[in-house]
Amino acid sequence: MAFSRIKLFLAALASASVLAAASPAGRFVPIFDGVSLKGWEGNPKLWSVEDGAIVGRTSPDDPIPANSFLVWRQGVLDNFELKFEYMIDGGNSGLQYRAFEKPREWGPHILGGLQADFEAGEQHTGGLYGERSRRILARRGQKVEIGGEGKPEVVGSVGDPVDLQKFIDLEGWNSFHVIARGNHYIHKINGHVMVDVIDNDPAAPRSGLLGVQVHRGPPMTVKFRNIQLKRLEMAVRKKVVFIGGIKSHGFGSHEHAAGLKLLMDALGENLPEIHSVAYLDGYPDDPTALDNADAVVLYSNGGLRHPWLGAIRQIDQLAARKAGIGAIHYSVEVPEGEPGSKLLDWIGGYFERWWSVNPHWTLDGVKLAENHPITNGVKPFEVNDEWYFHIRFRAGMHGVTPILQAVPPGETMNRPDGPASGNPYARAAVRRREIQTLMWASERPGGGRGFGFTGGHVHWNWAHPDYRKLVLNAIAWIAGAAVPEGGIESGPYSMDDLLANQDYMPWSSGNYDQAEVERMIQGWSK
Repeated sequence: MAFSRIKLFLAALASASVLAAASPAGRFVPIFDGVSLKGWEGNPKLWSVEDGAIVGRTSPDDPIPANSFLVWRQGVLDNFELKFEYMIDGGNSGLQYRAFEKPREWGPHILGGLQADFEAGEQHTGGLYGERSRRILARRGQKVEIGGEGKPEVVGSVGDPVDLQKFIDLEGWNSFHVIARGNHYIHKINGHVMVDVIDNDPAAPRSGLLGVQVHRGPPMTVKFRNIQLKRLEMAVRKKVVFIGGIKSHGFGSHEHAAGLKLLMDALGENLPEIHSVAYLDGYPDDPTALDNADAVVLYSNGGLRHPWLGAIRQIDQLAARKAGIGAIHYSVEVPEGEPGSKLLDWIGGYFERWWSVNPHWTLDGVKLAENHPITNGVKPFEVNDEWYFHIRFRAGMHGVTPILQAVPPGETMNRPDGPASGNPYARAAVRRREIQTLMWASERPGGGRGFGFTGGHVHWNWAHPDYRKLVLNAIAWIAGAAVPEGGIESGPYSMDDLLANQDYMPWSSGNYDQAEVERMIQGWSK
C-alpha cells in the first residue's frame, strides 16, 4: 500500500516539472466548473446550474425577505482581478468581494461589503455599493476618493454615465472585470472603465468573501458564467498562507486549526505588515491559494498523509519565485527518496524514518542561534514536547542554520528500534551526547527561505512566550518581513484562548491533567 502510494507520487512528480512552466503564478483560473456548484454555497431554492451558467432565480410565490448570496467557500479575496459574464432579467444583482457575514445576526447566505453592481435597468450598473455598510460609494462614470470616515468624494470622471450605459447589453451577456489592489478598486464592463475608486477608510475591508447576489423584491433571474480569478501581489504587505491539517491526534495534541489561528491572531495584532490567511483540513481546494503568497506555512500530519505529496507543482512554483516555505512538527516528515529531496530543497531538512526519532522530552541547556532574526528577543526555555531529532539535513548543512538546539537525555532512547522510535544511528548520537537541531532555518541557493520546527505536538506550549516568539519570528523571516529587534511580542494567552478552536471536546481524553495545564499556562503568562 505504502509502496504504491509512493510510486503514484513519483509519477506525479515527473509530470510536475513539465506543468510548472505552463502554470505561472498570477494567471486567471476558473473558480466555477460550469456544471455544478462545487465550492459554492447558497440557498438551493434560489441557485442552480443551467447550460454552463450559475442561475439565481426568485419567485413571486416564495419571495425572499433579504438579499441572498451564493458564496464561494474555497478561499477569500485580498488583492485580485476577477472576470465574469452576466445576464440579468428583472431586478438588480451584483458581485460581492472582500465581503463579510454575520450568520447569527443576519441569517445564512447574507453578505455585507463591497459590491460590483449591475441591474436590468440603466441607473446602477457598474457602480460600487457598500452592502450593509457604507451604501453608494461610486456611481457609473465617477472617479472617487473615500475619506477616513467612509464618506465618498467625487474627484473626477472616467466617462459620461449615459455614454457608458450604451456599452451595456440589457438583454444579453456582458463581461464584467473587477480589479482590487490594496485600496484601489476599478470596475470595467465590456472593456470600459465604469468606476475608479481610492478607499482611504481605515475600516474598509482588505480581504474577505466572494459571492453573487439575488435581490429581494420583484421576481428576477440572473446568470453568471466564465468566472475567473487572478491573485495580485500584496505590494506593501507580506502575505502568509497557513495550511492546516485534518483532525487527528485527540484533545490538546496536533491541534492544527487552533494552533494556526492563534499564530495568525498574534501576527495580525502585532505585525500589521503581514497579512495572513488560513486553509484548514488539508491542501486547499482554492486553485489560486498560493498564487500571491510571500510564504506558506504547513502544520499538519506528515508521512504518507502529507498534504504536499499531491501538490509538488504548486510548492515548486513557490520555491521558484523565492517565496518562503515553513513546516511545523509532523509536516517535516515525508517519505525518503524524491519527497525527502524536495523538502531538503525547500526547507533544508526533513524527518526521515529509520534515521530520525520522535520522543517526548523536556529541553534542558537550550542553545539558540546568535545574530539570527529568528532568535531576536528569544530567551532559552524548557518545554516538554515531542521534539524530533537526528534530522536529515542537506549535505554539509549547506545553506542551513541551526536555530534551536539541545542535547537529548538518555531516556529518549528507551523505546525499542522502530521507524521513528529508535535506530542505531540516533542511539549512538545520544550516547556521544551530540547536540541536536530541533529547529532550523535555510536559504535556498536560487533565493528564498525556509524553516522547520519539530515542536508543536503539545498544543498548550503555544502559550509559552519564547516558544511562540521563535515560530512567529520564523514566519516573518521567511516571508521577507523585518523581524523586530526584540522579536514579535504577543499574548499573554489564557486557558480560554488555548481551548478556542480545538478539534475535540475539552478534556475528552486522559492525556492531560487540567489543573496541571492551567498552572503551567498561568506560570508562562506572568
